Amino acid sequence: MTTRQSDHAGKHLRSTIGFEMLVQDVMTKNVISVQKYENIIHVAHILSDKNISGLPVVDKENVVIGIITQADILSIVGVRKEHTFKDLLRHMLGEPLPEKKIGDIVADIMASPPITIQADTNIAVAAQMMDEKKIRRLAVVDDRKRLVGIISRADILKAVLKKLE
Repeated sequence: MTTRQSDHAGKHLRSTIGFEMLVQDVMTKNVISVQKYENIIHVAHILSDKNISGLPVVDKENVVIGIITQADILSIVGVRKEHTFKDLLRHMLGEPLPEKKIGDIVADIMASPPITIQADTNIAVAAQMMDEKKIRRLAVVDDRKRLVGIISRADILKAVLKKLE
């Protein structure tokens, strides 16, 4: 057993850490966002180049109106979250996949209305919301629904690990 393992052997992960930390303490503040009329190919490049899985969609006043993810973009070719690798191979060989989304712009395929959270909420609530809604990120908004950040499951995990160590 390593020193780190032995240090934490007696501690239980179930604690009050999630209630002690706020979304604003762990969220990403410098958020890339897109608007609803942007081209899907352009957004796919942003996701790929920045190695991120989803982006908030905002209007001209920076109000969050939706979320667009890699999964949303893949749905254009009929790929859905529940499709297997074998399904993707079949599709590449010419077999159709069901339930394609159709469109060229973000508004055609984004998830809307967005599920959002406020910065002064504790991360336990954020984690619970993500779990219940089966989503990986929440747009963080102010009282006028304007984008102020984004929090992901990875952000929460990093914060909890840092606090435990």
